[in-house]
Amino acid sequence: MKALVCILLLLETFVFVVQQQVDGGLNEKEIPDIYKALRELTATVKELRDEMKKKDDEISNLTLSQVELRKENRDREIAFSASMGDSGSGYVESIGPFPTETTIIYKNVITNIGNAYNPITGIFTAPLKGAYMFRITIHGHGPTSSGASIFKNGQRVVSVYDSRQSPGYLQSSNGVVLILEVGDVVCVKLRPAAKTYDSNYNRNTFSGYLLFPLK
Repeated sequence: MKALVCILLLLETFVFVVQQQVDGGLNEKEIPDIYKALRELTATVKELRDEMKKKDDEISNLTLSQVELRKENRDREIAFSASMGDSGSGYVESIGPFPTETTIIYKNVITNIGNAYNPITGIFTAPLKGAYMFRITIHGHGPTSSGASIFKNGQRVVSVYDSRQSPGYLQSSNGVVLILEVGDVVCVKLRPAAKTYDSNYNRNTFSGYLLFPLK
């Protein structure tokens, strides 16, 4: 704003001087240095132009930073939730018992932000290094026991288990925070000799999300 006012004043002075010269109303001593005024005007215009370019560059850099930040935040948005059963009534999905631990495939994907969970294999693959929260719930029916474990890279981390000698519902849950490197895998495996069920109520679930990334 100050630069614009200065330019206007210089322009007014320049016009006044030229007009006086034309009219012959000023003697030689009273005529200001026109060329000096022009030089000052030129310098002011250049200064204003440089200042405006600097502001434009700052705005451009700020906009670019905002775009990069939004993209980075989108890349960090990782969360999923899936269940075994997804339709109908009663028990629509059951697995087990097996003689060895077997990966549970949660086919019904409720949420899969970042597409890090694979509903075909039942495996979550970490796309970023960070701290992740995982949780499982297991559902069954006595007298067969029901239990499962969260595995990281083939190693058991935490387990859930429930059993009873008489018929009746079984339900258990557990969770864990894991530090994962890029490419680490997490899945849920059914315990040997256990059986698990699910229905449209989504009682048998596997979920996880990125708490925060790590360098």
